[in-house]
Amino acid sequence: MHPQGGARVGLRERKKQETRLALSWAAIKLGIERGVDNVRVEDIAAEAGVSLRTFRNYFSGKAEAIAARHLDRAQRVAAALRARPGEEPLWEAIGRAVEEQFALDGQQAGARVPDRQWIEGVRLLLTEPALQGEIFKVNARAQSELAAVVAERTGTDAARDLYPRLVAAAVGAALGTAIEHWLRADPPVPVGPLLREAVDRLAAGLPVP
Repeated sequence: MHPQGGARVGLRERKKQETRLALSWAAIKLGIERGVDNVRVEDIAAEAGVSLRTFRNYFSGKAEAIAARHLDRAQRVAAALRARPGEEPLWEAIGRAVEEQFALDGQQAGARVPDRQWIEGVRLLLTEPALQGEIFKVNARAQSELAAVVAERTGTDAARDLYPRLVAAAVGAALGTAIEHWLRADPPVPVGPLLREAVDRLAAGLPVP
């Protein structure tokens, strides 16, 4: 491929990713502010500055748009784990991959304390049945992708062996539990240290405190 052609493809893909992210953030923002039932896909498109047709090119509905950020981040965790040095111990590599991909606004993972009103909005958002269904599908896909990377790093087979799928499921459960703890924390706390603690405790075999 001609270098300029490759650059155009790269720019086009980057623009698509930016549009997808903008739509997902718009869906999350409006869902928190108004409640999911009071948000139309037209509202999300307008908030993101795109047409309704563009929205339909990316998502089938508002629940999928809201869950997209969770999926994208989970896929980045798997990609970051794949990129970690091969000689790095598995659980250290997982912990670092998680830290990297939960970074907020270019800061260290969870370095800022969240706004209480935002946290409450996220909690309410996650009670929506339609969104819970999307999150369930996202988690299943994310675990499958993470298991494939764990298999690569450990010389196992994600389709045949228990280990990579067990690790992926355990990591998913640990991160989900850490996020639930974060949403209930009073006063609010940064999420990053909770995520790393969850992975570290898991790696240590969950010893009694």
